[in-house]
Amino acid sequence: MKMHLELYASLMEKLPPGNARFRRTLDVDEGTSVQQLIERFRITDEEAHIVLVNGHFVCGEDRSQRILETEDVVSIWPPVAGG
Repeated sequence: MKMHLELYASLMEKLPPGNARFRRTLDVDEGTSVQQLIERFRITDEEAHIVLVNGHFVCGEDRSQRILETEDVVSIWPPVAGG
C-alpha cells in the first residue's frame, strides 16, 4: 500500500532518492506499524523525537501499536534546539 514519509532536519539524509526535498511516497506492507517504518529507515528512538501520523502526535509507547493505512502521512523530527 502507498503511504507518505516526511523526514525533517538531520533525518532528511535517511530518505531514499527522489525529487521532493523532505517527502517520499513509499510502498509498505499492510499491517506495518509506525515503529516498523521508523526501524526500516534506521532511525533510532532518540532521533524520532516527534512523530505525527496525519498531523496527530504518536508517542513512543504507541508507535508499535499504530498501524499505517493507505495514504497516511508520517512526519518525523529529530530533537532540535534553538532560541
